[in-house]
Amino acid sequence: MTSHDVLLLTIAIFSILLLIFLIVSRLHMHPLLALLIVSVGVGIASGIKIQDLAASIEAGAGNTLGGVGLTVALGAMFGKILADSGVSNRIASQLLSHSNSHNLPWLMALAAFIIGIPMFFEVGLIILLPLIFTVARKVEKQGKVKGSPYIMIGVPVIAALASMHGMVPPHPGPLVAINGFKANLGMTMIYGIICAIPAIILAGPLYARFIAPRLSVRPDEQLMAQYTTAIVSPTVGRHPVSKVTAWVVTLLPMIMMLIRTLAQTLLHENSIIYQITAFIGDPVMAMLIGLLVAIVVLGYARGEDGKTLRTSLGNSLKPIAGILLIIAGGGAFAKVLVDSHVGDAIVHLSSTFSLPAIVLGWVIAALLSVTTGSATVGIVGATGLLAPMIAANPGINTSLLVVAIGSGSLFFNYANHAGFWLVKESFGMTMGETFKTITVIQSIVGLVGLIMALVLNMFPVI
Repeated sequence: MTSHDVLLLTIAIFSILLLIFLIVSRLHMHPLLALLIVSVGVGIASGIKIQDLAASIEAGAGNTLGGVGLTVALGAMFGKILADSGVSNRIASQLLSHSNSHNLPWLMALAAFIIGIPMFFEVGLIILLPLIFTVARKVEKQGKVKGSPYIMIGVPVIAALASMHGMVPPHPGPLVAINGFKANLGMTMIYGIICAIPAIILAGPLYARFIAPRLSVRPDEQLMAQYTTAIVSPTVGRHPVSKVTAWVVTLLPMIMMLIRTLAQTLLHENSIIYQITAFIGDPVMAMLIGLLVAIVVLGYARGEDGKTLRTSLGNSLKPIAGILLIIAGGGAFAKVLVDSHVGDAIVHLSSTFSLPAIVLGWVIAALLSVTTGSATVGIVGATGLLAPMIAANPGINTSLLVVAIGSGSLFFNYANHAGFWLVKESFGMTMGETFKTITVIQSIVGLVGLIMALVLNMFPVI
């Protein structure tokens, strides 16, 4: 490591501390402003040229909004339609009728496990927010859960979505590592699921039972109302949505993304089916198509007035405007960290370690993810660094190494990750409450993933 590497790592650490101070101190600075101020400070301190700094901030914010932002906006509209039509309420009632306060977190974890197979973390959370809020509100009215029912229901979902996103192909991160190491896709998927299950159990239902009584989290009333409208004021004069229709419309975006995933795994990229499914299964396109189907099936087909639908969809965007901008600020912060070459400093630091390949891959991915705010950067960086080592040592279990790197990329999700701000603002939490939820959850998932990979590596016949 050089002195410049040490300087960059010091800047990265102090930037996180400054961000926390600006938000939680008596200044109570809005997260968007705090993120932008810290981004400028990091850029100047790390030596990014002044003429390039603004472009870096704008590119980071724009790229994040272009992907996550559109998905969140379409997801908010989709959730509003599900709530207004009574679909969310109907599905929640079905779940509650077959469960109780003890097994409901396990059921929510299972639902997120299945839905999370083809989905990015943020996309899965947006799709499941209507269900989370609706179920939690019903549980809240029953008064049988101590503490926050929203945490009790939300934590298992966050744990399951995060575990699947980081460890199990065909998510993009694991696929990058599989291609880099020439690992076996089928074995990696099997290992990933084996490692993900205990991670979901510990970080999900079990941790939820521990942390929920200690928090009083309740989402913003305006945001919650748009996802649970049918509980308070069901649509009058409309025939109820059937169970089959409710489930099909709700799961349609996930189904399209799953079909895309299967096509990418099984078909050649030049085939027509591959290209069609790649288009409709893109998260933004899948959410758009799902929303249009919901508008027709749950709106126009049931006699809903077009003007009323437009007003409802417009109103659904108001509560998330702040969330979108804060996510954009997080993207700007992450881009400045990347452009300041903090990642290079992390690579130099990790090269001084003498660790087994699985542990080294996990450490590199974790450090890169923490400092750059991107799990993908963590996975790509770790894969690139370790690829020559793997080529020279064919005895390394590359499938387990992929899982370890993916779990490392999940470790310590904090203020420069878009998912952190999405969870914080969606559930109306403070910085401390968000740390106790998503940061701790993903840290548990990351550590359990590493431990499981090391355990499985002891049995080469598996």
